[in-house]
Amino acid sequence: MTSARAGTTTGDGDRMKPREQPIGRALALASKRVTAAFNARLAAEGGSVPSWLILTSLRQSRWRTQRDLAGAIGIVGPTLTRHIDNLEQAGWVRRTRSGDDRRAIRVEITEPGVEAHERMRRAVAAFDRQLRSGVPAEELERFRAVLDRLVANVGM
Repeated sequence: MTSARAGTTTGDGDRMKPREQPIGRALALASKRVTAAFNARLAAEGGSVPSWLILTSLRQSRWRTQRDLAGAIGIVGPTLTRHIDNLEQAGWVRRTRSGDDRRAIRVEITEPGVEAHERMRRAVAAFDRQLRSGVPAEELERFRAVLDRLVANVGM
């Protein structure tokens, strides 16, 4: 992809369409397509991005409170509750009251949850190999650096 050039102006000062797609739009469209493909891979294994994130976090730390889990994966409380409800119905997690603080709900991954996570992990690894296919390591390093710069440019 080449760098974006400023659009030309008409005689009355109005801007015409840029000659190239703005980088933000190209990035947004690419992200949307890659995300859709990633979601499809997880869905083929019975999962979703939120279920993948939750199960991954639980595998890293056997017991987590819902509050800790929400902070770790960046999903707000009510939305997380809905996802955990679905995972619990699937038998992939179980919730219990904390012995230390009865207000706190602890979430634990179950053996079927570990098996589901492993299937999703394999799908994620295969997806990553597909994304990297034909792209040399040096280009991937430069790509990551450019992504970091774009994020820095927008102040986030």
